[in-house]
Amino acid sequence: MEKEFDYAALMCEVRRLANRFSFLNFSYLTESEAGRAIPMLSLGVGKKQIYYIGAHHGAERITSAVLIKFISEFCNFLARGATAFGTDLEYVLQTRTIRIVPMLNPDGVEISANGVQSDSLWYTRLVAMNGGSLDFTHWQANARGVDLNHNYDAGFEEYKEVEKTLGITGPGATRYSGERAESEAESSALCNFLRFNPPAALMTLHTQGREIYYSSCGSYTKGAKAAAEYLSRLTGYKCAVPIGAAAYGGLTDYCIQKLKIPAFTIECGKGKNPLPPHDTLPIYLEMRKALFAFLTLF
Repeated sequence: MEKEFDYAALMCEVRRLANRFSFLNFSYLTESEAGRAIPMLSLGVGKKQIYYIGAHHGAERITSAVLIKFISEFCNFLARGATAFGTDLEYVLQTRTIRIVPMLNPDGVEISANGVQSDSLWYTRLVAMNGGSLDFTHWQANARGVDLNHNYDAGFEEYKEVEKTLGITGPGATRYSGERAESEAESSALCNFLRFNPPAALMTLHTQGREIYYSSCGSYTKGAKAAAEYLSRLTGYKCAVPIGAAAYGGLTDYCIQKLKIPAFTIECGKGKNPLPPHDTLPIYLEMRKALFAFLTLF
């Protein structure tokens, strides 16, 4: 039976994989606002860089478990010299560099999964940001109450107007975008890394809805629509256009608008966040072919 995938589970898995597979590079993107190291796994030596990002939101930590299953299966296929759904993995690693950040928001994951201990330095402020409630189950933001997927420099000012209509006036469990774009350690470090190591394509996993977003404010990069439709056929997920609050300030928006690269948000699974741990394998099986296919779409 699948267990809750919190930060401790993530670190256990990435260390296990790095120790087992010598060709898997284990490093850290940065430290979170609360001082947790954010692991990044890399494979390959190719010029084209393909990115996978998980767990922008604390209550969507199942995406981290899905990405760990993906990299584990990739490494096992590679160690056996096997192809994956017709993809030659040796060729992939010669022509591409794969980078995976399975849990961009470890603080949010810990807050949502395990709550906040009364002796924590963050306790009083987090409880206040959570409206006085000790139930952090649905917490999405980072430790400073900023929603990382609204903290990117793409429609940031427009989203500030949306915040007003939603009654959001400051840090909280979800949807507060921060004082400025890239104000948070997590989003700032990722953007800096992307600017110096530009992707050929990027996929970010969220939950839930079984949808694929590939555009930002009506625009998308060359080949993105066809790629999204292909991913749709592989997963059974539908291509959709983000609306309302979801249309501004996200990583996919930033990649499309500022980096001019194809980027995709995949809303995995169906239900109510946080999706239960036993959904991990069904979601991975839905996503499996798409995750491997994405390696060679661009």
